[in-house]
Amino acid sequence: MDSLVNAKGECEQLDSCIDFSESPYRLYRFLTDIENLLEENLSDRSLIQAICPLVRRLLTSSSWIQLAGLEPDPDLGWAVNTLYDEPDFPLTVQLVSWLPHQVSPIHNHGAWGVVAIISGLETNYLWQRAGDLKYPHKIRPMGEHILKAGEIIGFEPAAIHSIEALEPTFSFNLYGETKYDRRFEFNIAKSTAQLF
Repeated sequence: MDSLVNAKGECEQLDSCIDFSESPYRLYRFLTDIENLLEENLSDRSLIQAICPLVRRLLTSSSWIQLAGLEPDPDLGWAVNTLYDEPDFPLTVQLVSWLPHQVSPIHNHGAWGVVAIISGLETNYLWQRAGDLKYPHKIRPMGEHILKAGEIIGFEPAAIHSIEALEPTFSFNLYGETKYDRRFEFNIAKSTAQLF
C-alpha cells in the first residue's frame, strides 16, 4: 500500500501501478527514471505518485540494498547510509536504521520525500499547522499511520510528522531538494519552531 501525507497532516492512499518487468532494475536506472520525472515539472503529489512504483520496483530487484544498512548508533538510536547525494542535483537517497522505541523530533522536510519500509515497523504521528498571529508555529495532532515492511509513504514538503520505531526498523528514503529555510523542528509545548 502506498500513501501520501499532505500539508494538512492528512494521510491519503495513492493509486500506484506496479511494473515488474523481467529485466533487472538497477540503481542507475532508477536514478535516471527519477531525473526524467523531475524534468517534467510535476506537482509534488504527482511526482510522489509516479515515484512510489519505481521505489517498489528497485527494492524488489535489488536485494543488495537490504545488506547496505548500517547498525544504529547506540547513543543516537539511528544511523544513515547515504547511497546517493550529488552536488547540484536535487535528489538524496538514504538507508535509515532505527533501534526500537526511538522517536524523532516533530519535523517537516522542506522537500518532497518518499520512504519505503524494508523491515520493521514504525508509527508516523501526523501534525497540522494550527497557528495564529500570536503562535504561528502552533501545531495540532492529526492522527497516526503505522507502516510495516513493504509499505511506502510520501510526504509533501510542508507535511509535519514524527516517527517512532516500534521495533528495529530499516527504511529506504528518497528526498527532493531541501529548502532549508522551510525545514523546521516543532516544539509542541512552546508552540515554536526552529530550523532543522
